Amino acid sequence: MKREAFKMFLKPGYEAEYAKRHGALWPEMRALLSKNGVFDYSIYWDKETNILFAVQKTKGDGGSQDMGGEAIVKKWWDYMADIMEVNPDNSPVSIPLPELFHMD
Repeated sequence: MKREAFKMFLKPGYEAEYAKRHGALWPEMRALLSKNGVFDYSIYWDKETNILFAVQKTKGDGGSQDMGGEAIVKKWWDYMADIMEVNPDNSPVSIPLPELFHMD
């Protein structure tokens, strides 16, 4: 098992819409994440900075950040592009965060 954390950037005023869209995560997206070993996945929002902090556990070597070649992921990026900071391909600007401490 591996733990990963990263941050992304929400556009101001879209926190409710972001939560709504993720609350209705497409079944095929959820299935792809599970199939690729992603579990125990949470995203937190820092309302002072609009930074989204994501943490996930994965089985195997990959994680959600390694699935950009999948058609459903590209469709999800397009769906989310209006409310997040994105790269030219509509992938979210995502910055990996190294783990400095963990306690079970």
